[in-house]
Amino acid sequence: MIRAYVRTRGRSTPSRDDLELTSLVRAADRPLQGLDAEAVRVVRVCGGPMAVAEIAALLDIPPTVALIVVSGLLDTGHLDTPALADAPSIDILKEVLDGLRALV
Repeated sequence: MIRAYVRTRGRSTPSRDDLELTSLVRAADRPLQGLDAEAVRVVRVCGGPMAVAEIAALLDIPPTVALIVVSGLLDTGHLDTPALADAPSIDILKEVLDGLRALV
């Protein structure tokens, strides 16, 4: 078991106030050098637009850790936010969120 503060490099809050579990992100075309293992895992799983909650579920990490790591990757330009036309439907996101709630 890896402690949350190790996964987030000691950060306890996301650097962005506007980032939520339903926020969509995708990998940008940037080299992965200099990123820690957790950040690399997040970037690799984000081939297309994906909600932060979905990233947390796929990588089996706490949602708060996903928010912090994704926030840092947005800051460095390794992730970006897709245009609204690229976004999955709200129904799909609701299903993902319902599935996560069922796990808790």
